[in-house]
Amino acid sequence: MKRRVALVWVWLWALLALLLSAAHAGAAERGAALYDTHCARCHDGATPRAPPKSLLAIMASGAVLRALDSGAERRALVTHLTGRAPAPPGRSLTAPACAQPAPPGSGPDVRGWGVELDNRRHFDETVTALSAATLADLELKWAFAYPDAVRARSQPAVMGDTLFVGGQDGSVFALDKRTGCIRWRFQTVAEVRTGIVIGPRDGPDERVRLYFGDLAGNLYALDAEDGTLLWRDRPDQHPSLTLTAAPALHEGVLYVPLSSLEVTEAADPHYACCTFQGGVAAYAAPSGRQLWKGRTIDKPPSPVGRNAAGTDRLAPSGAPVWNTPSIDAERGLLYVGTGENYSSPANAFSDAIVALRLDTGAIAWHRQMTAGDAWNMGCETAARINCPPEDGPDFDFGAATIIARDGEGRDVLLAGQKSGHVYALDLSRRGALRWRRKLGRGGIQGGVHFGMAVHGQTLYVPMSDFDGGPRWPGIARPGMFALDIASGKTLWYTAHADRCRGRVFCQPGISAPATSIPGAVLGGAMDGVLRAYAADTGEVLWAFDTAREFAATDGGAARGGSMGGASGAVPSGDMLFVNSGYGIYFHMPGAALLAFGPKN
Repeated sequence: MKRRVALVWVWLWALLALLLSAAHAGAAERGAALYDTHCARCHDGATPRAPPKSLLAIMASGAVLRALDSGAERRALVTHLTGRAPAPPGRSLTAPACAQPAPPGSGPDVRGWGVELDNRRHFDETVTALSAATLADLELKWAFAYPDAVRARSQPAVMGDTLFVGGQDGSVFALDKRTGCIRWRFQTVAEVRTGIVIGPRDGPDERVRLYFGDLAGNLYALDAEDGTLLWRDRPDQHPSLTLTAAPALHEGVLYVPLSSLEVTEAADPHYACCTFQGGVAAYAAPSGRQLWKGRTIDKPPSPVGRNAAGTDRLAPSGAPVWNTPSIDAERGLLYVGTGENYSSPANAFSDAIVALRLDTGAIAWHRQMTAGDAWNMGCETAARINCPPEDGPDFDFGAATIIARDGEGRDVLLAGQKSGHVYALDLSRRGALRWRRKLGRGGIQGGVHFGMAVHGQTLYVPMSDFDGGPRWPGIARPGMFALDIASGKTLWYTAHADRCRGRVFCQPGISAPATSIPGAVLGGAMDGVLRAYAADTGEVLWAFDTAREFAATDGGAARGGSMGGASGAVPSGDMLFVNSGYGIYFHMPGAALLAFGPKN
């Protein structure tokens, strides 16, 4: 009898496997037809910045599905592209839940993405026990695998024994700092790519709030203790709005940079390009009430003609903000860098440093660094119908500005650009240029990409220099630079040799923000290596290759890759946290949060 039952079960499992295989094959076949009809035009090479099919094939199936939305046809397309049917919602593995509740924290380790409101990204002895002398004692303590993801772009934030971070699947996690177990999980609408900002605890009964944005342009406030949603808003109703960078929190007001994905919409010749204008929105942080919205362009867009397909052209547009504002409370200003114009004619606010008033959002002054930069994805299509006559060079300011004081006591604003240039502006003279240095070749992905760091009189500049070609001539100089703040003189440069050895989507430069600690500066590179450089000489003191598999807290594997996005290394006490995986724009995918601590 038992043998007969066993044979029946074997037969049933075989039948189920056959049916699943047939369904999978059918979905893949339908997906192939859908891909040829709707996707091949861009992803088979006609649009160079559209991810090629080879990259889509190594993406998480659920991530591709979210990018396409839902529906049977989209699921079939995802199955064809990745070779894997997307898992039903909620089926991804995650780390185990913590057995004990979180101990109360007195407040955040740091004030925000850039540590302080000046964005210097220096973690001093009040925050970290790590230094140049202790780096050699670090070892990997645990690895967290982000569920259903191929990139990790949300910089972690730490309060007490709890670490907060967002994922590509739209989750925000509160993790135990020492073990990586999950204290709570909150689900958003879309990928969380911004860093998490932790508000201060103003009293023993005051809630500590977390602030962040998602890919779809939603802004959130959560209760840090249990992940309860306190409020949510969308700062602007433009359909292409996205929130790329962490907001800045100052005296109860949250300053939120506004960016956009409209630049990609312009690849369609029937899209009326373009209407989005970058800016910053200010919120009363406790209530979520919007106080004002300031634009980085001083007049609204209007029709300026038609393209070759007969579609309206509108301008001025663009000048998005995808960097965290620096706050100058003394002058009542905040500073942001802008990106290119999306449509022609280019105006004076693209590729610029813009000062906005803290109380109203009005433009106080602006200083343009690259004139005549209008570009959109229409320039990357064969027909080029929506491409502005300027055709780039797309030299955004992606890195956050830094407020510093030079050796002569002058307040300066430091800015790095995708062109490979670094600037110092005089804040007492409305942004008058003090010095300008070209360190790298530059390119669409930098140049200087996501963030620099300052300690004392030294500015640390990570250099990507990824995209070359005739548009960006010169010799690539990937690696880390140190500059004297007063003069802009190069103090040292540590070049990155190409160690990729033929690995696909691997490059030697640094895209992620730099992080300064006593005696050293850290930079996570696109070759997957996290390096620590001696602050005074640039010597590599410590390095760790993250582009591999690690045993994860969920019992499975966490895979690292390129390091990029606005997520730099975060030290806290005797530990160090870093994201690895940047599966977008021809970089190695991965989705690992790595936690380092002292050797036992």
